[in-house]
Amino acid sequence: MRLLVDTHIFIAFLNSQMDQLPSQIRGVLSDNSAALHVSVATLWEMAIKWRLGNLDFGTTLENLPDAAKRGDIEILPINEHHAVAHLTPEPPTRDPFDRLLLAQCAVEDMKLVTIDAALAGHPLSATSGS
Repeated sequence: MRLLVDTHIFIAFLNSQMDQLPSQIRGVLSDNSAALHVSVATLWEMAIKWRLGNLDFGTTLENLPDAAKRGDIEILPINEHHAVAHLTPEPPTRDPFDRLLLAQCAVEDMKLVTIDAALAGHPLSATSGS
């Protein structure tokens, strides 16, 4: 299974706080056969929030890609197919970063690992039961 971690999950990884995630999320992430990915969109969102002073994640912006690689988390680029993907059902969010993560999951045959209640019930969520 291929999993795309959202911003909250990636920050928990960076801050060594995976044990503080809900047990259902920890269970999904503990599957050794799962390949973990983080989107360039997540890195971009984190950079924006960090520059605005709204986020701290225990490393520098420049170190985010290396931190992902050290954790065996592959960085997923954004491509034109992700940008134009039609999602069914429509996501219950207007956040462009969240919508892009779901589009990447749809195109790349992945599941989104998220604690965001607005996204957790979407069929592309790893915890939706679909």
